[in-house]
Amino acid sequence: MREDNQTSSGYDYMIIVPVILLVIFGLVFVYSASSHLAEHRLGDSCYYLKRQAVFCLLGFLMMIIARKVPCTAYSRIVYPLLLISLILLFLLYIPSLGYKVGGAARWFRMGGISFQPAEFAKISLAVYLAYSVAKKGSDMATFSRGLLPHLILGGIFMFLIVGQPDLGTAVIIACWIFILLFVGGVKVWQLSLLVFLGSMAAWQLVMRADYRIKRLMAFIDPWEDRQGIGFQIIHSFLAFGSGGFMGAGIGNSKQKLFYLPEPHTDFALSIIGEEMGFVGVALVIILFVILIAGGIKTALNARDLYSSYLALGLICMIGLQAVVNMGVVMGLLPTKGLTLPFVSYGGSALIFNLFSVGILLNISSRT
Repeated sequence: MREDNQTSSGYDYMIIVPVILLVIFGLVFVYSASSHLAEHRLGDSCYYLKRQAVFCLLGFLMMIIARKVPCTAYSRIVYPLLLISLILLFLLYIPSLGYKVGGAARWFRMGGISFQPAEFAKISLAVYLAYSVAKKGSDMATFSRGLLPHLILGGIFMFLIVGQPDLGTAVIIACWIFILLFVGGVKVWQLSLLVFLGSMAAWQLVMRADYRIKRLMAFIDPWEDRQGIGFQIIHSFLAFGSGGFMGAGIGNSKQKLFYLPEPHTDFALSIIGEEMGFVGVALVIILFVILIAGGIKTALNARDLYSSYLALGLICMIGLQAVVNMGVVMGLLPTKGLTLPFVSYGGSALIFNLFSVGILLNISSRT
């Protein structure tokens, strides 16, 4: 019998419906937030919209393919996936290959098309953790077989990502590795020690980079340097504040007029807040809540441990990034440079997030 949360085509509507609506939100507000910027820089107000539309088509194609491929197929190629991910992350350190934006070499660029290896690495890690944790079972409670091997491999990936530099993505990976290890049966005292050591390491990374210290200061008191490091978050506050309850109307944002830097990427939610107000922001949050609930339900109902851990890892990856981005644009967290899944402009992130949704849909169809 078909599950109640399945559509007639076999797609779980608690997953597919919020994703489609979020992507539509993204297309509307990528255009709204970027049209003036694109017209000024590139002479084409639809430049970012057209590219985002192409990314959406590619992403939905990947999602449909992933929906058809049994999720167990990824466990058979888990180690080649990890090897490819590591090679791609290493190649970013070759100056002639890594493409820099704002001083960070996180992309490969060929013919105007960018690819971010960290997005592929997150999928590979999710598959590996699901496969490894499910395979080890009760051995996860031991340090040598439970925590240590996952800590070493995850540490290598995070080290390479931090070096790009991309501390925000590394923090997201650390958090969802922690969640999977906790669910997988690693002892609480081991995880508590890991959190302490990880917090100390993160603090050292912040203190050794001037721009990270400035971001922390801007989080504590953005008004102290309102024309400098606090400029972006202050204009994000102004966007939310001027939106009120119902917003100024789609297309009527003032902060996108060269006040809020890069409003179509990291701070897309700020433009939604200004143009659709509290109602628009609440709707986006509700859609993410439904999606996360659908992903967790899929994990709980999965037919085997591997599928359950894979679903949990993928939905944690998407959910954590969404929570961190919302926290940043609302001033609840220091600036991280993370986009809002399905909504912000960006090719690699959108395509791989939709691919992850396809895997979730496959797991859901097998419950």
